[in-house]
Amino acid sequence: MAGKAKKIQTDNDVKKKAVKLVVAHLKKKIPNEYFPGEESLKLWISDMEELLKAEEFNLSEYFDMRSELNSVIEGGLEGDMKFRIRDSWYSFGKALNKKLRLD
Repeated sequence: MAGKAKKIQTDNDVKKKAVKLVVAHLKKKIPNEYFPGEESLKLWISDMEELLKAEEFNLSEYFDMRSELNSVIEGGLEGDMKFRIRDSWYSFGKALNKKLRLD
């Protein structure tokens, strides 16, 4: 009975998983009521989820998405939402610096 070979994780796998967690947390921060910039933020999330579905991992695409998120934050969000989402932008950057732990 031959089992499926276990996939060896890479730094990119770790980065992608960390980014998925950041996006999940970001989605939880979105209130149910309308806020200025809502459409732009939801469109960015949709685009980010499409990128995460891709099998290959191109780090420059993720950096581009982080830059786009910054544009959404600075260009359309106000007050409390701006600061809440800016925390996610910061976490996104940390996720892209993750490395595989070799214990």
